[in-house]
Formats: sequence, C-alpha cells, structure tokens
Amino acid sequence: MGQRLDKKLYRLDQLEQILLDSHPNGLIKAQIARRIDIHPSEVPTYLADLGRRMPVYEPMPGRYAIDRDACKFRLELTQHEAMVVHLAARLLTTCTDKYNPHAATLLRKLARALTGFAPLISQHVSRSAEVLDDASRRRDPIFMQILETLTGAWSLRKKVWLTHEMEDGKIYEYEFSPYFIEPYAAGRAIHVIGVRKSPDRLETAGKLRTFKIERLRTIKLLDATYTIPPDFDPRNKLKDAWGIWYTEKEPIEVVLRFSRQVAHRIRETQWHHTEKIEEQEDGSLIWRAQIAGWFEMLSWIKGWGSGCIVLAPDDLRLAVAEDMAKAARNYGGE
Repeated sequence: MGQRLDKKLYRLDQLEQILLDSHPNGLIKAQIARRIDIHPSEVPTYLADLGRRMPVYEPMPGRYAIDRDACKFRLELTQHEAMVVHLAARLLTTCTDKYNPHAATLLRKLARALTGFAPLISQHVSRSAEVLDDASRRRDPIFMQILETLTGAWSLRKKVWLTHEMEDGKIYEYEFSPYFIEPYAAGRAIHVIGVRKSPDRLETAGKLRTFKIERLRTIKLLDATYTIPPDFDPRNKLKDAWGIWYTEKEPIEVVLRFSRQVAHRIRETQWHHTEKIEEQEDGSLIWRAQIAGWFEMLSWIKGWGSGCIVLAPDDLRLAVAEDMAKAARNYGGE
C-alpha cells in the first residue's frame, strides 16, 4: 500500500510539472497517460486528485491544463528571504506611481506567514501593504490590465496584439512576443523586451525591441505561440546598459570627475559593473565605466550639479555643458 501511494504521489508530481511545462492549450488524455505511464482510464482520477492542489481546467474541450492565473505556488522562506521579498515589492512600488494590488496582496500574505515567527517584522510588512493600498496612489486599470496580459502571455509563450503610442502622439500596432519584463527605477517605469512584427512597416527578422509599458494603449492575447531562442539571456543584453536601453554597438568609455564633497557618496555604491575609480590627491576622484549608450546617464550626471564634470566622451560633455548653460540662463546667470 505504501509503495502504491508513493508511486501515485510521484505520478501526480509528474503530471503537475508536465501540465505546467506543456503547450498552453493543454494535453489530451492519451498524451497524459503516455507521459506518466498509466492506463487512459486512470487519467480522470489523476486529474481530479491534482485538481485538489492545483487549478486544472480545459482551455479547449478534451484538453487539460493548469490555470496559471489561479495557480498558487507553495514556497518556504527563511526570515531573511522573506525580507528580500518585502524589499523587492517595496522597491517596485516606490519606483512607480501606479497602484499595484498584487504587490499589496503579496505583502499581506507575507505578513500573515511571519506573524508567529517574527511578529515585529510582520507588523511592518503589514504596514507596507497599507502604504501600497493608499488612496493617493494612482489607479490605472489600463496599465494593470496590460501588465497582467503581458505576464500571462510571457508565461504561456503566447503572442499579443498591442498598440503603442510614440512621444509625438502617433500610435502604431504590432504583433509582439514578450521575452522579458524589466522594471526601470530611474524612469519610474516598467519595460518589456521582445520581438515585434508590424503589419505596415518592414521589421528586421528576430530584432529585439523594447516597449515602455506605460505607453502601451491596448493589448489582446493571441492564440499564436512563439519560442524564445535558447541563447537569449537578458543579463547579456542589459549588462552594459546604464538602465534599460541597450545597443548592438560596442560600449563607450564614460569618464567623470567627482569633487571631494561628493566623492564619499560615489564610493558607497557600485553604480556600474565595469566602473573603475582613481583616487586623486585633492580628495576628488576619477570614475570610469564602459556604457552602452550614455543618454540614460544624463539625469544622474546632472543630479550631482557642480560636483561632477564630464571628461569624456566629448558629445556627452557638450550635452551636459549646454544644458547647464541653459539652466544658468534660467536663473539669470551668464
């Protein structure tokens, strides 16, 4: 009896993983029987037993899958790991002005789980959830609907049809395959990277594009599926970027001089994985890094005011100098 039970539990685990990994339209009973090595007549019993722990449904008549939107994953965390989840949720919602009900729900679940184990941490996690639910946060149901649809499409490897508004107000339509979703703290936004196909404009086959999700206006989940190439790794794409924007060109060396007054703040943080710091006798420092496009650095550089001087490249130095000159004129300076 014990061996039979163990074997059934093993097959249920197999079935769960197979349905999670399977085609988004699910599997038929014959496929399930063959994959977990049981008689087809046993499949309904296994599906019923799995349904007690996972939301099993029929996306198409006679085909069975796990409803990912209703699926709740089992997770065990230490208090230190729980704190990482708390900080991640807080960072996400403090770096965007949008209300995200999923972040607040996540923190409430975390708070309940920590109640008996770490009551003080639980109390503060619960308070963080209240902050995220505050009425002052901007409610944007269109943004949330687009983000949720992209999440589902990415999970199921299904394409979407979307409309994207450019900075000049023009709107374009695309068929889009999401490869990765990335938050961008400096821009207080979330971006999606993937392959797009335009019905009225030529596109380079397989060319990756990045959309700011806040600029997407409509979205529709399609039945068509896609495959992410095995060599796609967002870490390689973004490793030399300052933020979210990357380029196929070689990185450019950016050289900055920070004054003695702000040098200690620069030392406290690693701003880029390629950075090198050269201490100067007067207490200032020279900061160097290989950056894939310096445009995103502009606001960071200008934020240091007179404490930062661009030494290279020349076009970045000129862009900052011109902007500083305009700012001086705005305040009546020459």
